[in-house]
Amino acid sequence: MLPRGLAPLIVFVASGAVLVLEILGVRLLAPYVGLTLETYTTIIGVVLAGIAIGAAVGGHAADRVPPRPLLALLLTAGGLLALLTVPVVRALGEAFEGSGTASAMALALFALLPPATVLSAVTPVVVKLELGDLAASGTVVGRLSGWATAGALAGTFATGFVLVPLLPVRATVIAIGSLLVIAGLVVALLFRALPGGIVAAVAGGAALIAAVAALSGSRCATESVYFCANVVADPERPTGRTLVLDDLRHSYVDLGHPRDLEFAYTRWMGDAIDRMRTPGEPLDAVFVGGGGFTLPRYLAATRPGSRSRVLEVDRQLVDLARAELGLRTGPGLRVHVGDARVTLRGELDASADLLVGDAFGGRSVPWHLATREFATDVRRVLHPDGIYLLNVIDFGDLDLVRAEAATLLDVFADVRLVARPGPAGGNLVLIASAQPLPEAVAPRSRGARTLDRAAVERFAGDAAVLTDDDAPADQLLTAGT
Repeated sequence: MLPRGLAPLIVFVASGAVLVLEILGVRLLAPYVGLTLETYTTIIGVVLAGIAIGAAVGGHAADRVPPRPLLALLLTAGGLLALLTVPVVRALGEAFEGSGTASAMALALFALLPPATVLSAVTPVVVKLELGDLAASGTVVGRLSGWATAGALAGTFATGFVLVPLLPVRATVIAIGSLLVIAGLVVALLFRALPGGIVAAVAGGAALIAAVAALSGSRCATESVYFCANVVADPERPTGRTLVLDDLRHSYVDLGHPRDLEFAYTRWMGDAIDRMRTPGEPLDAVFVGGGGFTLPRYLAATRPGSRSRVLEVDRQLVDLARAELGLRTGPGLRVHVGDARVTLRGELDASADLLVGDAFGGRSVPWHLATREFATDVRRVLHPDGIYLLNVIDFGDLDLVRAEAATLLDVFADVRLVARPGPAGGNLVLIASAQPLPEAVAPRSRGARTLDRAAVERFAGDAAVLTDDDAPADQLLTAGT
């Protein structure tokens, strides 16, 4: 048996480490494969597979190998494999880069399956060491299983609420891996399970791997709670900046010329804004999603005196926009940090002339911002003649934008769709209002075609209306090739 209190501590730490790596795995992989439901599902599935394999193999090995040296080996190897996740992702990320499940699966298998498997073998080995009396086997197994679950819970909450907001991902992974290696070496020394030379060699190897992980670099200039963010200067325009979130060019800002809109969909939205009411007349606007704050800056430049309220979930992204993208807040531009589904409820009825939806979780509009219930709240906030501009990314059969069109048709009296000619897909803009829209509201040039309400109805066809009960936005999205 292990010294009193050591057994539950070991299974607590090992199980907690697995969950920490699982959550951080999302942050490690997102810059290469994007942040989608499929990415989350793949990582969770791979780690669960590692837990199952580790439990089975660990239990089998514990019956055939002296458990004390085996325990030291598992903790040490698990720590080394945890340290390797950062350089492995960095080395293989570009090779597997892409917006597909296969890319996420390949990276997860190489980076996350090995440490999850090895660390999950720890609990059955500890159980073997603690089973001195078969009459108490249920008590021992239950107690250690409880401690393992408690460790998993602690790892989950600590990562989400403490580690990710406070520390870079690499630093957290290095700390977890180092802790496991130290634990393994302490067990080895405590039970004289490994020769001193091997202990010294392992310690040196761990230090080397930790140094490689620390120096391996990162794609992220800024790690926010939600994104790996970078601001990239435009080599052809001194004042041009591109905001890259994970693996997507999210926003473009011209620091010196806020009227200049780089992306086609922002130009289409700018055209719609320009054609609202009397040109130059100030507007009250709500923006769902801040990003680079391109359109709020455009509105302030083209319609002085306008008042914008931006609903942005990521506080660190707001700080980045202030530091590098020229964001200045004040009476004319206020930022409310929080999930837009919640913060929009604080907006007064009929308080906005314009509401712009440009929030994304990866490549898809977050599902809870795509439903009939959310669109109903949007309609509540808009003036009767106000308009709702919604950016949607889709490709191929355009199933997602068809469903979103059907959803807006269910809530608003008039809906238009602006897109590039042909079936290419990409960014598409839906324009909706509780009253019939004027013909001039949508762009008819700049490489765009506009569908009126009748054409939008034909386009939507029999697509289902998205609701809070059924909104498979990620599954409807067709990835670009």
